[in-house]
Amino acid sequence: MGAVTWDRHSYGDPAAPLVVVEHADFECPYCAAAAPVLRRVVDGSDGRVRLVFRHFPLFTKHPFALTAALASEAAAEQGVFWELHDELFTHQSSLTDADLVAHAARVGVPRPELVAGEAAQQHRPAVEADYADAGAAGVRGTPTLFVDGRLYTGRVEESALRRELGLPRR
Repeated sequence: MGAVTWDRHSYGDPAAPLVVVEHADFECPYCAAAAPVLRRVVDGSDGRVRLVFRHFPLFTKHPFALTAALASEAAAEQGVFWELHDELFTHQSSLTDADLVAHAARVGVPRPELVAGEAAQQHRPAVEADYADAGAAGVRGTPTLFVDGRLYTGRVEESALRRELGLPRR
């Protein structure tokens, strides 16, 4: 795995002037609810907003959060991050190693066997870097959003986010 970049999981136009950074946990039900909302905001922004996903697995509360994060990194290395991202949020109650491999195969990860177990451990530094950066930024729970570098404290609702981002109402 190459160098860890803060925006390696970016959705939307890379040149978008507005950036929403989400710190999330694949086992968190609030993150699962936020995922489609964030996608709609980006998709409806006419290229003005981009979403950056960063890991913050709450492993003491969610026993499969870390392994799911590792799986998503393995999928990212194979070019299928967002597909597995969506699949993991859809199937939060099924995140064992066997489940992760099945999810990866279902969404087209070229080598699904690499998303679980020992093979996925090589991605630990990337997840740990995200976690450490989030902690240093004051993140304590999920989902935590930063809108253009500022902590967002509003509800993760499309209208509220559009207002915060200065986007027209839909």
